[in-house]
Order: sequence, then structure tokens, then C-alpha cells
Amino acid sequence: MTTQTSTPAPAGKTGFQLPKWAGSFGFQIIAALIVGLGLGLLAKYTGSTKANPNALGTTLQTIGSSYVSLLQTAVVPLIFTAVVSSISNLRAVSNAARLAWNTLLWFAITSLIAVLIGIGLGVLLQPGAGTGISQEAKYAGKSGDWWAFLTGLFPKNFLGLGATTTVTDGVATTAVSFNVLQILVIAIAVGIAALKVGKAAEPFLALNASALAVIQKVLWWIIRIAPLGTIGLIGNAVAVYGWDTIGSLGKFTVAIYIGLALVLFVVYPVLIRSHGLSIKQYYSGVWPAVQLAFVSRSSIGTLPLTQRVTERSLGVPRAYASFAVPLGATTKMDGCAAIYPAVAAIFVAQFFGIQLDFTQYLLIALVSVLGSAATAGTTGAVVMLTLTLSTLGLPLAGVGLLLAIDPILDMGRTAVNVAGQALIPAIVAKRQGILDETLYNAPRNGDPFSDDVDGTAAVDPSAAATPAAGRDERELADARA
Repeated sequence: MTTQTSTPAPAGKTGFQLPKWAGSFGFQIIAALIVGLGLGLLAKYTGSTKANPNALGTTLQTIGSSYVSLLQTAVVPLIFTAVVSSISNLRAVSNAARLAWNTLLWFAITSLIAVLIGIGLGVLLQPGAGTGISQEAKYAGKSGDWWAFLTGLFPKNFLGLGATTTVTDGVATTAVSFNVLQILVIAIAVGIAALKVGKAAEPFLALNASALAVIQKVLWWIIRIAPLGTIGLIGNAVAVYGWDTIGSLGKFTVAIYIGLALVLFVVYPVLIRSHGLSIKQYYSGVWPAVQLAFVSRSSIGTLPLTQRVTERSLGVPRAYASFAVPLGATTKMDGCAAIYPAVAAIFVAQFFGIQLDFTQYLLIALVSVLGSAATAGTTGAVVMLTLTLSTLGLPLAGVGLLLAIDPILDMGRTAVNVAGQALIPAIVAKRQGILDETLYNAPRNGDPFSDDVDGTAAVDPSAAATPAAGRDERELADARA
């Protein structure tokens, strides 16, 4: 007689199971893009417009804007606590100044390459010739200003915040904004002061590290719902603008996206390979942040995820990444501050029949390499373009011609910005011998949260309060000059 026994199925393994790839962050973003595109087209073809959105259009707009607001709300405390912690980590390292200098140098090198590509495309493709559109466009928005950049470095208050009040039909509305560059200056000053104070500052640094851990946890929750925000953002973009708004500016749009593609898929891979790193590992590591940047159109809003993938996927020590990535989010803009202003300035000159000479092309390159800092904390590419046009003496009315398609261009520009903001810290870390190449070359699963343990990051941020403690500090100490 044979007795048969049945083995119960393991708990949690019964019923329908989603494939492993379906749970990855990258797949969720792509799925959200497709859903958002469909809903956006549905809203557009059911009569939704920018001035009069229908119910679906309003819903998409509200979801998208609310998600970006959530991201930006946490940016101020993140930058402050992260930079202060990074400076406290660097106190035991003699080559901190060299890290900062190399970071700025590579920012400039890649910006110069990007602007040269932009100039070449502008001259070759002639995007401003034969557009068939009128010259009646005006621009009355904010303009870039070198002097404003210098004075803007000095904070007006401790938090680097500003407020503007508008009155409409007797109702006053106040909007609060922040200047990221000022917050960076404040955090650097506080961090250095804490180092100078010494032992008495230890409780402050411990509190700052604890605050950073809490802020990061809240940010990871916000980023985990990015697919929902993506549906609203891409859906609203399609419903309001649609691809048909490209119209007669199609050649200009193509020129911009060719330039962005050359930087992202040619220049960056060459730099990665020339430093002995895997191209595939770089893209698989940075891709979640690039996807979020594309739909959110905000380097600052994407900053928390950019910093996470730079540390966890690319192997850049936290002590260095928490300084370099926020700095890059304000001043490292190969899309907005290099390719776009170069092609757009040439477009404006060609549109108005103005011949540019060699000196003016040199000015475009100079402004693009140095000028991105002058737009930090502002509306990026548009302000950068006005700075370029003003420097060259070209009509600012040309900006108005390009505003209609700016949101479509801004998606690609921001994606390239963020890819560069993660690339430079990885390159500098590699050159200085502090890159964790084991982590860089580790297998990817498309989920930037996979190293969380029971909802807690595997790397304890509180370690930032203790110099030379943990992987980051040991690696930096080994790289001393």
C-alpha cells in the first residue's frame, strides 16, 4: 500500500504571479508613458485645450503638477542636509578641493563638446531658413543676466526662499519659490563652519544626518509613485501641446533632438569607454533617472533619484555624490545650456537674416560653457537663450517664436541634463580612484529601490555623521593625495 502525501504550496506563491520584469521601476515608467500618451490623445481629441481643458485634461494636469510639486517640496531640505553631510564626510580627506576642481573642469569639458555639436548642427541644417512663419512673436519673460547671477549668489534669507504676490480680480495670490544656487551656498557655508567649530558641532552633524535619513525616506516614497505622476505629466503634455504644434519649426526640433542624441548616445559612451567603464552598466544604472527627467522636465525634481542611482548603481561614494549631484543639478545642463542655446541662437540669426561671424560663434561657446550657472534656479533653457541672444546682440523677439514647442524640446533637454549630472561624478570618482567598480558592474534589475531592506536603505545615511566610517569614507581616505 502506497501512501501519498501532498506538499502544500509555499506561502505567497499561489495564484497569478506577475513576471519579475513587470515589477521593475523602468518597466512601470514605460507603461505609464504609454498609458499617459493614450489618455493625452483621448483628451486632445475630445476637445481639451490649454485654455479650456475638459474633465480628463484637468485630471491629467492636476496629477502631473501635483507630482512635480511633491518632488520640489523636498528638494530644499534634501540639498541642505546632503551637502552639509558631504562636507562633514570630506573633512578627513586631503583631496576634497581636487575633487571639486575636477568636477567643475569636467562640467566645462562636456558642455564645450555639447555646444560645438549644437553650433555644427545649426550651421549644417540651417533651421532658421525658410520657416514660413511671421516675425510678430514677442517675448516679455525673464532674461538671463550675468550681473543677476553674481548678485544672486548672496542669499536674501537663510532658506534662500523668495515670494511673489499677484492680484487678480481683487484676490491676492502669493507663490513661494527657492533659488537652488543660494541654498547650495548656504549649505556649503554651514558645512564648513561646522568643521571649523569641531567637537562642539558633532550634535549638529548627527542631527543633520538623521534629518537627511528621514528626508530621503520621504523622497523614496514620492519617487515610488513616479509612474502615476508620469501618466499625468505626459498625458497633459500631449493634450495641451500635441506633436502637431511642431509644424513649421520641424527642422529646428529635429536639429535639437539630433544634438541631444549625439551627446547622450555618442559623446557620453566615448567618455565612459575611455575611462575603462562599461557603457551598458552606465545606461542601465542611470536610466530610471533619465526616464523620470524626460516626463517631469525638471532636473531639480529628479535630483533625489539622480543622486540615488549615482550612489547605488554607479558606485560613486555618497560623501562625494551628495556634493557633486546637487551642484550638477544647478549648473550641469548639456541640453538646456549648451545644445539648445547654440542651435536656437543660430536659428534666430538665420530667421532675421543676420550673418554671424567667427567671433560670435566663439561667444556662443563661451556663454554656453559659463552661462549655465547664470540660470541656476530659474526656468533653465529659455532664460539661458535670452542670455545668449543678449550677449550676441540678437533680437529677443526670437525667443517668442520658439515658446510654442518648448515643452516638447524640454523633455529631451532635461533627460540629457540628468544623464550628464550622473556621468561626471562617476568619471571623476573613477579618475580619483574612489569609484566602487564592484557596485558599478553589479547586475541590474531596473529597480533603484532593490537594495532597500524592509523598507530601509541598505546604506545607513546616519553614517554620514562619522568621518572615515563606512564604505564611502574608507574609499575617500584611500584616495588621499
